[in-house]
Amino acid sequence: MLRLASKRLLGLTSREIPSRPVQILPRLYHENVIDHYNNPRNVGSFDKNDPNVGTGLVGAPACGDVMKLQIKIDEESGKIVDACFKTFGCGSAIASSSVATEWVKGKNMDEVLTIKNTEIAKHLSLPPVKLHCSMLAEDAIKAAVKDVELKRAKLKGNSSADAANAPIEKAADA
Repeated sequence: MLRLASKRLLGLTSREIPSRPVQILPRLYHENVIDHYNNPRNVGSFDKNDPNVGTGLVGAPACGDVMKLQIKIDEESGKIVDACFKTFGCGSAIASSSVATEWVKGKNMDEVLTIKNTEIAKHLSLPPVKLHCSMLAEDAIKAAVKDVELKRAKLKGNSSADAANAPIEKAADA
């Protein structure tokens, strides 16, 4: 192969070998992914020390995506009044985070725990190779709810919840 290429460069070959055109197929994302990637909703962060803010920090070592999702709870109603995220990762991870923050607003903490990665993936029409992005969003929601519940338990003086969930709290403080 190298010999043929060098002969071609020097013009020593007598016959022309037709080269086939290379067809590059673009990787197409669904319009919902593109919309949430180009116009992400609720990017930012809250004070992680606020007792009404839950922080979920999750990552996927296989692909390098890291997602921080935060929820702000109303003390009286127990509903999520605001949510934000910061994500380092691909467009599907950013879009999954953006969708998750939109879906959790106005719901109770028990309600948001019913949001499944399959629903996020279906909404964004994620291909199978990108399903881990929607799984990260689901895990981030669960971690944020758990974090705010731990903070509330601490305020009430429930030390058994602190001892059982200390590693999760440290991950949320990162």
